[in-house]
Amino acid sequence: MSAARVSQRISAIAESATLAVDAKAKALKAAGRPVIGFGAGEPDFPTPDYIVKAAIEAASQPKYHRYSPAGGLPELKKAIAEKTFRDSGYKADPSQVLVTNGGKQAVYNTFATLVDPGDEVIVPTPFWTTYPEAIRLAGGVPVEVFAGPEQDYLVTVEQLEAAVTDRTKILLFVSPSNPTGSVYSPEQVAEIGQWAAAKGLWVVTDEIYEHLTYDGVPFTSIATAVPELGDKVVILNGVAKTYAMTGWRVGWMIGPADVIKAATNLQSHATSNVSNIPQIAALAAVSGPLTAVDEMKVAFDRRRKAIVAGLNAIEGIECPTPKGAFYVYADVRALLGKEFPTANGPVRPATSAELAALILDEVEVAVVPGEAFGPSGYLRLSYALGDDDLATGVARLQDFLGKAQ
Repeated sequence: MSAARVSQRISAIAESATLAVDAKAKALKAAGRPVIGFGAGEPDFPTPDYIVKAAIEAASQPKYHRYSPAGGLPELKKAIAEKTFRDSGYKADPSQVLVTNGGKQAVYNTFATLVDPGDEVIVPTPFWTTYPEAIRLAGGVPVEVFAGPEQDYLVTVEQLEAAVTDRTKILLFVSPSNPTGSVYSPEQVAEIGQWAAAKGLWVVTDEIYEHLTYDGVPFTSIATAVPELGDKVVILNGVAKTYAMTGWRVGWMIGPADVIKAATNLQSHATSNVSNIPQIAALAAVSGPLTAVDEMKVAFDRRRKAIVAGLNAIEGIECPTPKGAFYVYADVRALLGKEFPTANGPVRPATSAELAALILDEVEVAVVPGEAFGPSGYLRLSYALGDDDLATGVARLQDFLGKAQ
């Protein structure tokens, strides 16, 4: 008889590093500590009023107090299909849409539906921390392909080609990227998509940051740019980032009818329908204007420029200017092994995880180490926090990291 209390499958899952950092920062704040949190990718803006109003009105309607279809409210699925065509030019029928409990469930559902044990999924790295865990839970094997700051964290077709084996089934594609903020050009998107199509691979594309690009850089959907992918593409998206709705938990996946039917069947047993009230809020969001995100982008762009300038002023940090999302991915390899003075004597962090822990302990600034997203040697900072907190946090980093010897 097995003595293990927790299954090997679940025991092997790593805790979400971004949420762990955010939770620790919030706990310290609750204890009265002046912590500045660059950890979670969460806009500091409230959800727009018209979205909240729609939810309040829905809450008073008895029909929304009942079960609804596991795959999503029909009117929301229709609106998501229309919104997708409006924003990226990709045409999908409402039957090809599954509404999920946030973007994470869309990620999980997709890999659980497509992956058999031993199937390999190419994961451009740095990656969002949840991707490899969802792949492993499905029995798949994440294959990391790392692109460093010298290539703006963007993988090449040559790198992808070198990673392909006879077990490769899926290419994960994310642009704009979490954690790096990098955005593939239309030409790069087309080249990678055509390569995947020629290889007969599935492409899973996460487009949740589609509306957050800067400097005139366009968002390009690989599903639209490469029609040759045919029915072997799945689009992941949600309302969290565009409409400041991280806590409402509404995402979706769009894909071939057979895949969506199978994923809906999975969800019917796992969670059933997404809460109806957030679904109505999401309906108001995707059916409405993009005014709110346009206003947020002005603030994000200002903060983006400020944090890049502030970090690059620190000797030992190289921080490329991101073209999308609301993250910077700072290369801190030159700081590792350096000596930092502390109240308990000098400390020499050997990894970015040790450096992040030291920064939180010494100057109460929460950042996420590169180990959460791939190789050590990097720090991810979200600039979705307020301007004053950002300035204070960067100043603390400059003061502390500037003392490295």
